[in-house]
Amino acid sequence: MFKETTHGVTVTVMPVYIDERSNPQNSEYFWAYRVAIENNSGNTLQLLRRYWYITDSNGRIDEVRGDGVIGEQPFIENGQEYSYSSGCPLTAPSGIMVGHYTMQNEEGSELEIAVPAFALDLPDLSPVIN
Repeated sequence: MFKETTHGVTVTVMPVYIDERSNPQNSEYFWAYRVAIENNSGNTLQLLRRYWYITDSNGRIDEVRGDGVIGEQPFIENGQEYSYSSGCPLTAPSGIMVGHYTMQNEEGSELEIAVPAFALDLPDLSPVIN
């Protein structure tokens, strides 16, 4: 489990390798990850955008930007939590993801909320530092 707090918002990520969706013989590796966003900022926040910086063990970099997460731009009230699941395919047996969410508070100000760097490593593979 990977956790980071920014501006009173705690983001926790739990990645899991999905063997059934992977095919190592074809260099296809798939991870699912569950994200929990706990808002203790004192304000209701709306998750507007996401940004991911993904690096695999071959040095390939992929940047992903988009509105919201999984097609949603949720409002998260103070003291509440929002969670979702998504996935990430790689062409290498390990990698790392890091990023941030852009959220807006009730006054219209935007906040950048860090997503902790988290490892995407095969369960039986020694971790690789990218």
